[in-house]
Amino acid sequence: MSENRFPCGNTDKNITKNETVCIDTNRVLDSCRDRDCFEDVKVLLTGFGNEILEHTTNIRAKSAHICWTQICIDPIKFNRGFYTVNIKFYVKICLEACMCGGRSQEFEGIAVLDKKVILYGSESNVSIFKSSGDCSDFCKVPEPCEYMKNVPVAIVEAVDPIILNAKVREPDDICNCCCCCCGDIPRGIAGGLGEQLNDSNGKFLTVSLGVFSVVRIVRPAQYLINASEYCVPDKICISNEEDDPCSVFRSMAFPTSEFCPPDFIPTHNDKHGKCGCGN
Repeated sequence: MSENRFPCGNTDKNITKNETVCIDTNRVLDSCRDRDCFEDVKVLLTGFGNEILEHTTNIRAKSAHICWTQICIDPIKFNRGFYTVNIKFYVKICLEACMCGGRSQEFEGIAVLDKKVILYGSESNVSIFKSSGDCSDFCKVPEPCEYMKNVPVAIVEAVDPIILNAKVREPDDICNCCCCCCGDIPRGIAGGLGEQLNDSNGKFLTVSLGVFSVVRIVRPAQYLINASEYCVPDKICISNEEDDPCSVFRSMAFPTSEFCPPDFIPTHNDKHGKCGCGN
């Protein structure tokens, strides 16, 4: 992208103005990667899904998508500077069941995955306050809040889970069920199923999921860097022409990389293992 930009006030792309500037950004203090296998996790279903479960034993999981993640960070009392990051993944799973007459029926459910890691986040006794940019802040009544020291921020990156297995269980079977019930699922997530989740004492469904994730802890920091003036792009925006709806499509570059398989990278020396955590 740099070849399509030039500094403000200069039309010559070879002329740049460098200076040392101070920036405010987040510094990564610690991070880890992990591959977790969550076996036999119970899937919470709606009343419609539970009814399907009672009339079929042949079910397959078609897709899984992380629709929300709850992240809590707590300092470790006897190990200063280290924090426990508790992660709860809410996974929406699309399922398909074989019904009478050889027809199939799709339905959805929610699986909850719990993960815990320990990372270094340093210490700080500074409380950070930022202006909101609201012009009415002068007379605004502050909301009551509890004083809290400046704790680091935990960031989780994860790809959509890989479905490894799906089983229909009998009521007396033992599974690796989470301690949550349908009432513990956030309303915004449960509402995405189109029907209320319903706890059932009959048959239940379990899935095994594989999740690749990266967890990191960051803190605000200021750095001096060498920078150039703000660059204005010289590329002109392309707009669609009403008389030629295919003009934008013809101007797009052909996505060659989408048709090329990725290079195989051998992992014989992969020693990452677990990222110093439980689960």
